[in-house]
Amino acid sequence: MTYNKTVHILLEPDLLKSALADSHPFIAKMALVLESASFRVEYRLHGDQNRSDDTFVLSHMKPPPGSRGLVFRRVYEYPFWQIDSSANRWEWDVAKVSYDPAAVSGADAANFYRSWQKRLYGDAPQNLSSEGIVYVPLQGKLHEKRSFQLCSPIEMLEHCLAHDLGRKVIATIHPNETYSASEIAALDQLERQNSRLRVEVGGMIPLLQTCDYVVTQNSSVAFAGYFFGKPALLFGKIDFHHIAITADMARLATGFAKVAQNRPNYARYLYWFWQAQSINAGRDDVYSKIATRFERFGWPM
Repeated sequence: MTYNKTVHILLEPDLLKSALADSHPFIAKMALVLESASFRVEYRLHGDQNRSDDTFVLSHMKPPPGSRGLVFRRVYEYPFWQIDSSANRWEWDVAKVSYDPAAVSGADAANFYRSWQKRLYGDAPQNLSSEGIVYVPLQGKLHEKRSFQLCSPIEMLEHCLAHDLGRKVIATIHPNETYSASEIAALDQLERQNSRLRVEVGGMIPLLQTCDYVVTQNSSVAFAGYFFGKPALLFGKIDFHHIAITADMARLATGFAKVAQNRPNYARYLYWFWQAQSINAGRDDVYSKIATRFERFGWPM
């Protein structure tokens, strides 16, 4: 079969500048892998439509156009990356694969975990308590139940208040989200009606230090909570669900009871999730892992 081996890498303006200057390490490494396989690499802005139907496309974060498109994005922190066919993390390969903690080296995982705890959060993960708090990091669209969610965020908050009667509930609104007047009014009303509820802005690290567990749709705060040894109850789909409790709307009481007692091995999981399932751009195997991901989706490497 004859291929048009041209790939357009679609980027935001600032990222495009970095790519053209060859100053973005992971994009440069992807380009080197592609060029080594005889692809011609061109950097374009998102929204650029000037290509033939048989051009390959690699899109940063956004859904790729055409049938030959893939997405790449950071896996929560540098230098970890993923290449997949969907912009939705819960549709990625890692979200569908089984996780076996017994297959992970305990010693390697422990060293990795301690190193990344320190690198990301300093001494904060070593100063922990459980102060009877359910931490609920809210995202956007509080009234909507989107396709990847089991209920709306407001309803999720109501379920927290109804199913954990012994703990305070601290909900936080995202500082970078824009909330409507009706959304703020709904939060205010819930706060007035429930003395155990407090609504705040931000404050992730102190809340992860002191909460008993995290409840969210699919906020990356739950992933950060793994570094603090805090279990999570998820009301939405996401890629890091394997050691969390996934809410069952028919058995919510069971889910809340389970998450309070959930004690997975966070070190083994994070080692598996980042080192085995993601692409670490700082490791020697980065080039082979990039090529393997392209081959996974049928690109002619």
